Amino acid sequence: MSSMDVEKEDTTIYKVVVNHEEQYSILREHKDMPLGWRYAGKTGTKAECLTYIGETWTDMRPLSIRKRAEHATNDAGSSEPSSLGSSPHQEKSLVDRLCEEEQPVELPRRNERSLQRFKEAINRNYVHVKFTRTTGGTELGFKLDLTKSNLGAGDFENGHGSVHLEGDLTLDSSRVRCIADIDLATLEGRGRLVRVAASAEPEQGDTARATARG
Repeated sequence: MSSMDVEKEDTTIYKVVVNHEEQYSILREHKDMPLGWRYAGKTGTKAECLTYIGETWTDMRPLSIRKRAEHATNDAGSSEPSSLGSSPHQEKSLVDRLCEEEQPVELPRRNERSLQRFKEAINRNYVHVKFTRTTGGTELGFKLDLTKSNLGAGDFENGHGSVHLEGDLTLDSSRVRCIADIDLATLEGRGRLVRVAASAEPEQGDTARATARG
């Protein structure tokens, strides 16, 4: 078997990680996060993760160098008359956008969007949902808060009704709560994020799996 065939048959799941300088790499999904790195928002095969990095990491300069260059540009422009206009619009963060309003969500395709798989995930008390409006999608994994979630309205046997999911996670260093309502017939629904008070402690094993590109 050629190395090309081995590469084609590689079904290992990886995650994209990024350091404080916004330099990207990939890591096998089950591996612990190295010191100084964080989850960057993509989970999938090696090819999918590398494609995501290629599309996302368009400026190879470390963040500190980019910031110095930006400051130098701003300082150079500060002598321009104020009548030329206001400062450039600052793009909202991913967390801000997902907190703004309800958005369409679905079960991630890597779980085959199977009703049985979804039920198994609920039984494990850990689920994934994907916000589809962001470029590339934003997949989040979180432990269910059973005091807030409502699972009794769903008929998993016949695929009828819907379930209400809630759980906390950390996304881009922000503590948030994911709230989603999933229709069992389509495995799609609506969801949003809500910021959680900074004093709230993360639960063990609670992580965000975000396949977000922006």
